[in-house]
Amino acid sequence: MTLSTSTRAPGLVRRRVVAGVAAGFLGITAAAGSGLMATASAAESTTISSVILGVGANETQRIVTWYSSADTAQKIQLAPTAEIVNGEFPASAASFDAVGGANTSTTGFNRHATITNLRENTAYSYRVGAEGNWSSAYAFKTQDFEGDYDFLFFGDPQIGSSGDRLKDQAGWEETLKVATAANPNAELLVSGGDHVESANDEGQWTSFMAPDQLRQYPVVATIGNHDVGGKSYEQHHFTPNTDRTAPYYDNGNPAGTKSGGDYWFVYKDVLFIDINSNSYNPASGGGGDAAHVAYVTDVINKHGSEAKWKVLVYHHSIYSPASHATDNDNKQRREDFTTAFSNLGVDMVLQGHDHSYSRSYAIKNGQKANPAEKPGAAEVYPGPGGVIYVTANSASGSKYYDIKKPDSTGTGVRGNGPDPLNPDSYWYNSVQNQEHVRSYVKVQVKGDKLVLENLRSGTCAAPNAAVEKGLSCTNTADGQPIGSIVDNVTVHPYHGDGQAIQVNVPNAAPGEFGWTIDGYNGLVDLGVAQERNAAYFGANGKINPILVSDSRRSLAPWSISASVGDFQDGDKTFSGSYLGWTPYVLDGGAGAEAGAPVLSGYDDQGKGLSVSSGLGAAAQGHPRGGAKLGADLDLKIPDSIAKGSYRATLTITALSS
Repeated sequence: MTLSTSTRAPGLVRRRVVAGVAAGFLGITAAAGSGLMATASAAESTTISSVILGVGANETQRIVTWYSSADTAQKIQLAPTAEIVNGEFPASAASFDAVGGANTSTTGFNRHATITNLRENTAYSYRVGAEGNWSSAYAFKTQDFEGDYDFLFFGDPQIGSSGDRLKDQAGWEETLKVATAANPNAELLVSGGDHVESANDEGQWTSFMAPDQLRQYPVVATIGNHDVGGKSYEQHHFTPNTDRTAPYYDNGNPAGTKSGGDYWFVYKDVLFIDINSNSYNPASGGGGDAAHVAYVTDVINKHGSEAKWKVLVYHHSIYSPASHATDNDNKQRREDFTTAFSNLGVDMVLQGHDHSYSRSYAIKNGQKANPAEKPGAAEVYPGPGGVIYVTANSASGSKYYDIKKPDSTGTGVRGNGPDPLNPDSYWYNSVQNQEHVRSYVKVQVKGDKLVLENLRSGTCAAPNAAVEKGLSCTNTADGQPIGSIVDNVTVHPYHGDGQAIQVNVPNAAPGEFGWTIDGYNGLVDLGVAQERNAAYFGANGKINPILVSDSRRSLAPWSISASVGDFQDGDKTFSGSYLGWTPYVLDGGAGAEAGAPVLSGYDDQGKGLSVSSGLGAAAQGHPRGGAKLGADLDLKIPDSIAKGSYRATLTITALSS
């Protein structure tokens, strides 16, 4: 719940995905695909390869994509791992029919299918193919569909760019091994693009697909400039909610030989939007940056209220520190993107392309939002319109770009001049790093903050193909070992002048009712709810104190009151009338007297704080000075309220003559 001192739209609404039923937790999806003509007996000669687990439209879905040597009817088979006996899937295993077509960049065929109705906190096993010709079995696990989680972000594996595909593969495999061993409960693997050096080189794609983690954790794929030149990217990655029309292809031709498309999904508290930044110039045939801005605007307008955070992902970094920092196309993207992203309330942008690490200052409308923000600040409060732009270094070690010195182009939107607080860095970057070692980015999504870390996944030692081939390396294994931190920052959201209250309501269970509370940057802590009298759930807390200062000579009366709207979680609500309070004066002054207590509507069938109620007031002729007002909150709700994470807006109004 967001407590605001001004009239505005309700605070960010926590979304809840309800999945699964006791009687049958899985559904079956079926679609009419092209080319699925062969008889079942032909499955015996089918070779399955390049299986990859992709993200779905939300936590309850996964999309699996694979290659097939034959044009046969195929599917995914899925079951809880606990039900697999001696490697055999049970008769109750769910099936999801695949669709696909003939590969155009190589021989064979591609298939994909969407797994739906996953249950939370469940280990699953799956395989693809057909009866008598299944792939190996793979496994993944779901976690709680509510609450905090971590995802990992990887820059440019670009397998093959060192000239030694197998060395690049070894570095990529080692980074994923290190990252997932350190973060086994990470829930997404997010790509910054450039999976391979040559778009249609299937040997490079085979090396990219080699790590087992790509079948165990859902992958969020991104098109890089080295991926876009062929159809292999689309054949290997089928993504959710994807617009594959002409504006999102750099040549304006989805039926041609290139990959493209923009897509989005919601995962717990984050709305992710992934765009094909290769299409930036409409003169080339696509819709260019304007089409991307329109797409992002439309998605946020329709789905922004389903999540607390908005994260964009695309390949071409617009605030990077190395070879591509001064590219004209990236400067153009700054002009085209930054004001729109600020206006839309984007929180973070994840990028690749420049094979180096950087974290920007909070950028608003193409300028540093707060000129006083210090380089390398560990706590950042971006304020309204502030966006953090992150560039990831190479995850494979196949190629690194050295950091460039600032130039004389100034600090305008297209400028690459020096930072007045750190003249060796560009004006827009809080942190820049290049040691010629592999690394990855970890993002922790908390109830009221994002915690970002850049972590080393290697040292100068092999596997590190670029260094093995003669590139210098400044890392010291003793002082900067694998797993050590390059950068660490906590990003706090903007709450305006209000106070946010978050309420996570679990399914009712005898004897307990758990709420999760986050107490950062204005979030009001209500504590943990308890079942009371076997009739309702209740919790208590305190508003953050309100300071009143009155130095007017007129000694006119004043009052502060508040009202709360309905608590909301997507399409689920309960009335604000269930919230009551008992105001009090913490520090007397300015003639302050506390308002009358207001009962929860549960107690008296009244309207509670859903109607304006006084927090404090002073009469005509009161002394000048200051006061501090507080209130104990009393929330009582029926035990029939559905599980969810609810928020509302408490509007605080000050009146004086």
